[in-house]
Amino acid sequence: MAIIASPVTDPVAHHGEGPVWHPRWGGLRWVDMLAGDLLALDGRGGVRRRHVGSLAAVVRPRAGGGFLVAAERELLLAGTDDLDAPLRSLGEAWHDTSVRMNEGGCDPDGRFYIGSMAWDQSPGKGSLYVAAPDGTLTVVLPEVSISNGLDFSPAGDRAYYADTTTGRVDVLDYDPGRGLTGRRPFAVVERGQPDGLTVDAEGGVWVALWDGGAVHRYGPDGALDAVVELPVRKVTAVTFGGDDLDRLFITTSAIDADRVEEPHAGAVFTAEPGVRGRPVLEAAL
Repeated sequence: MAIIASPVTDPVAHHGEGPVWHPRWGGLRWVDMLAGDLLALDGRGGVRRRHVGSLAAVVRPRAGGGFLVAAERELLLAGTDDLDAPLRSLGEAWHDTSVRMNEGGCDPDGRFYIGSMAWDQSPGKGSLYVAAPDGTLTVVLPEVSISNGLDFSPAGDRAYYADTTTGRVDVLDYDPGRGLTGRRPFAVVERGQPDGLTVDAEGGVWVALWDGGAVHRYGPDGALDAVVELPVRKVTAVTFGGDDLDRLFITTSAIDADRVEEPHAGAVFTAEPGVRGRPVLEAAL
């Protein structure tokens, strides 16, 4: 099944990433990662921007109100949902300036996971971490290269994860006591490379394709069953939104884009996938 996406914003980001819809926010938030900015889309199509530091890797709502931002090497917490709320740092997570945070998400029990990668994309220098309540990070998956999308099945017993350079999406078992175990291949991406991902209410896994100009949906069995086409090559992440969670929102990047050939690179796109998503998993931090 082929689905066409259309832009819902101007090309407002250089490297758009990590879209998240939450009703407390009144709409969509995402990051302009390398600019270190948070962006917010309101119901009238307006975009607000807030600078948070040298890098903004991901934003997630907190279960008790407010939101979390993963910056270059630290986690930042806001106590209210206002985009301009003061941010409190949980401290520098590591001292190696060659490695930065990149993409993350929460498990069904509210634990926040954050991935990392080398600035120069050196193989094996990244990890996937889980954060303790005080922000201390523990390695879950070592020696990854570009830690990217992470989301959970509707039943909460499986997680889907992409280390971009592997060219595939993996699946892991999840248990509240044991955490993530049993990593194994789920789907091989044959068009571009896997970036951000989200899971719909039926268990389908929607994967943004970096350098692939599309989003792919893989059924629970790992078979490709839908393609969302976009007019830009570097597609970065995808989420469900709207009041009924029946719209896809897709972020894109303008890195190395030819503005004549790809005038919409850096815009957020939307599509109607014919299936609903699930509410975003919130951070207990």
